[in-house]
Amino acid sequence: MQLGTRWAAGSEAPASVPASLRPAIAEVEARGLTGHWTLTWLEGRAIAELDAGWEVFQTASGEIVARPFED
Repeated sequence: MQLGTRWAAGSEAPASVPASLRPAIAEVEARGLTGHWTLTWLEGRAIAELDAGWEVFQTASGEIVARPFED
């Protein structure tokens, strides 16, 4: 895993956040959630996790998924 960066929900995402994740991140933020996002990389794919309990990621097949954390 490679650590990326952190930013506050509702603020401009850093340039390192892939364009493919940005619409899903905006949809999660539209729910009124607050907190900070953390961008990490696993097996070459970006994962954005909001500390309010959501994650946005791209699957191996290229699908963008936004969902609450799963235990």
